[in-house]
Amino acid sequence: MLEVVVCRYGEDLAWTRNLPRGVTLTIYDKTPLPQPPWPDSIPLPNHGRDDYVWLHHLVERYDTLAEVTVFAQGRPFDHAPDLHRVIRRFAKAEEPMPDFAWLGFLWETDDSRGRPSFVTWTKNPERRELNLEGFFQALWQEPAPEKVRYVGGSQFALSRETAHRRPMSFYERALEISRTFPDAAHAFERTWDRIFLAPPLDPALFGPEGYRLLKPVRPKNRPSPPA
Repeated sequence: MLEVVVCRYGEDLAWTRNLPRGVTLTIYDKTPLPQPPWPDSIPLPNHGRDDYVWLHHLVERYDTLAEVTVFAQGRPFDHAPDLHRVIRRFAKAEEPMPDFAWLGFLWETDDSRGRPSFVTWTKNPERRELNLEGFFQALWQEPAPEKVRYVGGSQFALSRETAHRRPMSFYERALEISRTFPDAAHAFERTWDRIFLAPPLDPALFGPEGYRLLKPVRPKNRPSPPA
C-alpha cells in the first residue's frame, strides 16, 4: 500500500486529485483561520513546518504505517517537479519501492553552523546561523559531523520497515524537539537520512562546491489547440 502524506498551509491542493487510483491520501492542515480547511483534512496546530507534521504522522500511525509513505509539501513541485511521475511509478510497481529516498533535484551541503547553505539562504536575511551542534546533542546526544549532505525540500519516500528502525519513543522525542528547538525544520531537513538510519549520500556525487543539481523533469510542451 502506498500513502501520500501532505502538509498544507494555505496551498491549493488540486494536484492531489491526480494521484493514481488506490493511493491513500492523508492531508494535515495547519492553515490558520479564517481560511477554511481543505476537505477531509486533519487539522493540526501551526507548530514548526513540515517536520512537525511528518513526525506527528510517524507517532500517531507508528503501528499502522503504509508499506511506503511519500511525504510531500502542500506545494511540492518547487523542489520535486517530477513528484507525480515518481508516485505513479511507485503505484504501478515500475520501480522498486524504496527503503528511503530523497525527493528533489537540488543536493546541498552544510556544516554544523549552517554555512554556506542556511546562512546564505534568501529567506534568512539576518544571516543567522543554524545550530546543528545543539540539534545533534538534543536528538542523539552526540556531536554534529563536519558536513551534512541532503536534498533540499524535506520531501522523501519511506518504507514502514525503515521507519521501524527507530522506536516510537525516538519519534516522540523528535516531535518535541520540532516544537521547541530554534530552526528545527531546517535541522531536520538536513538529517532525514540519519533519522531513519538510511545510507548517507555519496560525497563523490557532489560537485566541488558541495552541490549537485539534477535537471528538473518538466512536462513536454503540448501543441496549441487549433484556432
